[in-house]
Amino acid sequence: MTADRTALCRFSLNQATTKHWPLPEAVAGCVAAGVPGIGLWREPVAEYGLTRTADLVHDAGLAVTTLCRGGFFSAEDWRDDNLRAIEEAAALGAPVLVLVSGGLPEGSRDLDGARARVADAIAELAPHADAAGVTLAIEPLHPMFSADRCVISTLGQALDIAERFDPGVVGVVVDAYHVWWDDTVYAQIARAGEWIASFQICDWITPLPEGVLLGRALPGDGCIELRRLREAVDAAGYTGPIEVEVFNAEVWARPGDQVLAASIDGYLREVA
Repeated sequence: MTADRTALCRFSLNQATTKHWPLPEAVAGCVAAGVPGIGLWREPVAEYGLTRTADLVHDAGLAVTTLCRGGFFSAEDWRDDNLRAIEEAAALGAPVLVLVSGGLPEGSRDLDGARARVADAIAELAPHADAAGVTLAIEPLHPMFSADRCVISTLGQALDIAERFDPGVVGVVVDAYHVWWDDTVYAQIARAGEWIASFQICDWITPLPEGVLLGRALPGDGCIELRRLREAVDAAGYTGPIEVEVFNAEVWARPGDQVLAASIDGYLREVA
């Protein structure tokens, strides 16, 4: 059943939430449910075809809210890969490219140095993103991912980099899963203001399943104060899309249309 379109005017389905739902079906499902936006991932976009994906989504009248992801600046080919990601975002009409910084270089224990390299890499990419009309959005990840996935662990650390640039060029992602635990998060959201480029939601469940990366839950199934976070980003001036992004094997095993319906229900109850 289609939800009230006004209530869903900011809702976006991140493609990761329905990982195994083929893109044409996901697009059709969003349209049928009255969902206005979709967040895309580079790997399934490449599999379906960049131009085909752009045509499919735009012909359906959906907005591409983000493209995930760039970053991983410890990789040898980080520069070329991120330049391609910027081009892909522009081709899709995605205003935001989400950056996950990457972990420590192999054999390194220099966390400060790794964070400095992230800032340097973003400075190198910023002119290319500006020319393409794409905002680079730095996503802090929970500290448990510092070693292997993301040395930027707090919203404050992300802002320390983003504030060096125009907010239309470099911003930050407020992802509920990664920031809810931080006792400074509400002060940092207020500080972020116009640098907030994306707001993503899911929930935190306990006990965490094996493989912490897949421990996200649908909105309302865990312990995060999602509406409080939404009210905080609103108060900071963010009026953009709110993406539901869930990594969970049990969720992925369910039919895509059921997951979308549950995502909408949780969003309307716990966030909107």
